[in-house]
Amino acid sequence: MYGPRNWWPADSDFEVAVGAILTQNTNWQNVERAILNLKAKKLLSPLKLHKLNIKRLARLIRSCGYYNIKAKRLKSFLDFLVSGYGGKIENMRTMPLPALREELLDVNGIGPETADSILLYAIKKPIFVVDAYTKRILTCLRLSTLDSDYSEVQKLFMDNLPRRVKLYNEFHALIVEHGKSFCKKNPKCDICALRPIKGAR
Repeated sequence: MYGPRNWWPADSDFEVAVGAILTQNTNWQNVERAILNLKAKKLLSPLKLHKLNIKRLARLIRSCGYYNIKAKRLKSFLDFLVSGYGGKIENMRTMPLPALREELLDVNGIGPETADSILLYAIKKPIFVVDAYTKRILTCLRLSTLDSDYSEVQKLFMDNLPRRVKLYNEFHALIVEHGKSFCKKNPKCDICALRPIKGAR
């Protein structure tokens, strides 16, 4: 129905990680504007952003909303990346997935969805990303409920799909695309392509 999503749109793995932090509580178009702004100033690199004054960083990412909070979160991630991995995303790939995930979750402002987005899309580790669309779609299909916690929903996918980075990448990207297209504030359930699936309302 949608074709390959080629997600996450970025020129580097570091850009993916920055985008994963900036996209919290906002739409992707706002994040794109912030990233383009950083690129225009030739600042989209770990060491340059790490050295950047936090107030200036906040101004540069203003378009993504909650910019003061996100500047602090981005700085926390940059401190982690520079001090622990020499400022290089690729150095993180040598760490086992469970240990690396715990490290990311210890970074201020990084929760499960952001950590797993970085792990899957930037570091290429096989972990399934769960977002609000995932919960909404599964609830509609009666495979889960809206109050199911993150780990429960993630386990459902990881127990039933081969643990492959490319598959998890595409599956989550398709869920997001479907959610944006049909699961809006006023959902289009009557024309939803998933409606014929047994159990769907």
